[in-house]
Amino acid sequence: MVGSGSYEPTTGNLRASVVTKSTATAEWAAPTHGDALDLTQEELTRLVQEILPPQGQWSQDDYLWLTSCTSRCIEFTDGRIEVLPMPTDEHQSMLAHLYEVLSSFLRGRGGKVLFAPLRLRIREGKFREPDLVAVRDAGDTRRQSRFWLGADLVVEIVSPDHPARDLIDKRLDYAEARIPEYWIVDPRARTLTVLELDGSAYAVRGVHRRGARAASVSLDGLSVDVDAIFDAAGTPAGAADPTGH
Repeated sequence: MVGSGSYEPTTGNLRASVVTKSTATAEWAAPTHGDALDLTQEELTRLVQEILPPQGQWSQDDYLWLTSCTSRCIEFTDGRIEVLPMPTDEHQSMLAHLYEVLSSFLRGRGGKVLFAPLRLRIREGKFREPDLVAVRDAGDTRRQSRFWLGADLVVEIVSPDHPARDLIDKRLDYAEARIPEYWIVDPRARTLTVLELDGSAYAVRGVHRRGARAASVSLDGLSVDVDAIFDAAGTPAGAADPTGH
């Protein structure tokens, strides 16, 4: 089990940098023990730019520290971080429905499902934050405290800002992580695509539309009503229909 204690990033040692910063490189004095920094926004912006690693030079430990300090979903690939957009009401409503379905199914069978933000390590130096991540056995050793080392099922709801991220990029990522099953919920097409790992890549086992039930290929007995997923989204006042209709 990975520990959950305090962590300071290796690149620049962020907290140490804050309390030992010299007035030669900034316009504020180093605080004494117990003092708080009172910075202008300009000073704070400059400080953050100086002490955080440049894009492309983040270490895995830097990434783990950053994502322990925020509830934003941030992903990491070989020194680069990507801050994902905040989810919409519709996205979260569909996610909540799917979580309830999976949680109800797995709870009585000893499994576990969780939702983002939660880090999933694809390999050393590469992390993703799936919308939903599940294991059939809650005691699975891949389920660790700070991040998971694998899963039996991951679910993504396609983001309108960059659909290829979920449809193409993460299909490759989760296959690389050897995750047996990947569900892609696409609000634009109103489909749920079930993918099963076949060798080193995913094969499509079903593209399920409204009026159908989508069944898992690896979790026996698990199925979901496609209508219920998209009906759960609704359309909040002042919002466009997430399906584009």
